[in-house]
Amino acid sequence: MQVTLDAFETAAQDWSLHLTPLRKMNRDEYRAFVAANPDLRIERNAEGDVIVMPPAHTRTSIRNGELYAQLHAWARADRRGYAVDSSGGFDLPNGSNRSPDASWILKSRVDALTEDERSEYFPLCPDFVVELRSKSDRLPAVHAKMREYIDNGAKLGWLVDPIERRVHVYRPEAPVETFEHPAAIGGDPELPGFVLDLAPVWDPEA
Repeated sequence: MQVTLDAFETAAQDWSLHLTPLRKMNRDEYRAFVAANPDLRIERNAEGDVIVMPPAHTRTSIRNGELYAQLHAWARADRRGYAVDSSGGFDLPNGSNRSPDASWILKSRVDALTEDERSEYFPLCPDFVVELRSKSDRLPAVHAKMREYIDNGAKLGWLVDPIERRVHVYRPEAPVETFEHPAAIGGDPELPGFVLDLAPVWDPEA
């Protein structure tokens, strides 16, 4: 698969590589491309562009781990769905392939998938998604990704920004809510009883 360079952000804080295939990769070609580059985090947008991202910086990875650990603990107790970490990809209805930093899916939706669908990227958008902004993320691009999740079926989305210590909350057909320096954020009513303690996200080495 030949690709042409579409955009390469050369600012020091942003080194994601955007590639535009000469023709749109089909599902099997995209999966082969991902499998051939196991050390990279790779997504595809709805236009077919492939976005290649380097491994997360260590501090960002610690923050990601904290987000997933808290969500996973809640999901295990709640028993209505599954928590997914940042390595899990999804084929969204608009044709993109995305890997939220943390997400949650109702068990009933997973049960409705075929065995073949369950063995690949799930062909759905999670019910809940979290994106954690890192220094390499341009804020408008992350906001656009959050809107994409909501447009594709997510019921709740959080953009957690440790740089500015803000949490942006997305819901369908509702304005974005922004919380300044919150100590915690709750998932009611979509995730009843889930409260994310943000202290170890804001200060992962404290």
